[in-house]
Amino acid sequence: MNTGSTTDIYTRRESEARSYCRAFPVTFTAAKNATLTDSDGRDYIDFLAGCSSLNYGHNDGDMQSALIAHITSDGVTHGLDMHTSAKTAFLDSFERLILNSRGMDYKVMFTGPTGTNAVEAAMKLARKTTGRETIVAFTNGFHGMTMGALAATGNAGKRAGGGMALSGVVHMPYEGAIDGVDSLAMIRAMLENPSSGLDAPAAFLIEPVQGEGGLNAASPSFLKELERLARAHGALIIMDDIQAGTGRTGPFFSFEGMGIKPDLIPMAKSLSGMGLPMAALLIRPDLDVWKPAEHNGTFRGNNHAFVTARVAIEKFWSNDTFQRQTEAKAARLTERLQAIAAQVPGATLKGRGMMQGIDVGSGDLAAAICAACFENGLIIETSGAHDEVVKVLAPLTIPQEQFETGLDILEAAVQAQGARHQIAAE
Repeated sequence: MNTGSTTDIYTRRESEARSYCRAFPVTFTAAKNATLTDSDGRDYIDFLAGCSSLNYGHNDGDMQSALIAHITSDGVTHGLDMHTSAKTAFLDSFERLILNSRGMDYKVMFTGPTGTNAVEAAMKLARKTTGRETIVAFTNGFHGMTMGALAATGNAGKRAGGGMALSGVVHMPYEGAIDGVDSLAMIRAMLENPSSGLDAPAAFLIEPVQGEGGLNAASPSFLKELERLARAHGALIIMDDIQAGTGRTGPFFSFEGMGIKPDLIPMAKSLSGMGLPMAALLIRPDLDVWKPAEHNGTFRGNNHAFVTARVAIEKFWSNDTFQRQTEAKAARLTERLQAIAAQVPGATLKGRGMMQGIDVGSGDLAAAICAACFENGLIIETSGAHDEVVKVLAPLTIPQEQFETGLDILEAAVQAQGARHQIAAE
């Protein structure tokens, strides 16, 4: 295959909306676990993992085999929401190994194939069941790019892309978002004041860890008190676990062990196991009041994704081994990042589990660090209001030696770019 004109064809034909390829201007031809290979045969360590869509790495062999077997046996590819053997097997495994083992009782709604579809369904259902319109979302939150989810997203640049007023959502400070402000006390005071201008909300929509917003991690106490506040005012809790869930912080759900029972849980990204498009909304059973086809989508039944998701659940979640391995890697990541952050004046550690990064205080510096990493064979990106956080989202399955090598590349880039940034500042 001639890849010499690849850049030309993308520049000529692909929309200006493209983004990641601008930071990583090569053509990738193969991928396995935590390694990406370009058309020149160069390998890169993947610390992006499809923005947490590849928690189990690229092309897991067991998932590959199951998918190939399904395809070659003429297994159903597209079935709308009809019953299929692939869906049955996935739901059986999800019920047994994820829900029942955690004492959780939720209906599973398959939405359109991306996270924003699951968030849209959650917002609609919250409004339908409560009879209220207002959704309370939080500063720095990211929930999707369709118009309802976009209204709940904080990023000004992304909001501007909507081209019209975004309504129905009120934004409140996330925990620690504003120095000296007790976010929960502020929300409580506004809800209790009939002249505050804040209508009684249908739901609070929150990410336990804000992936795109800068790896801000809400404490268990904050989330528990938010749930109590919601219950006191007849509102629901929508726990957006799209990026933070499916093992990214250690347990399958990022809020496990916090004593919280969300009403609605949007899921996507790594839910399919292999990066195939798949999203779902977990619904408290008494809230499942949809009429048939009241919320639907042509691609809500991705049978290929059902196949790989079932394998992922049975392979990685039949016991606690995988979770313990992830938690051990996360502890090592914390140790390494603390040492790296100490080399940049004012830098701080952000996030939780295998969803951590370094706030270097400057979007320019963070971009320079990521660019230097790429030059040295590491794929890594930024997040935060000013893109000031260098974010590590390595596959959870990354071999420890490769993980350390990637962190070595990151440390060298921080040292070099931090020194240059300091000299330029002086």
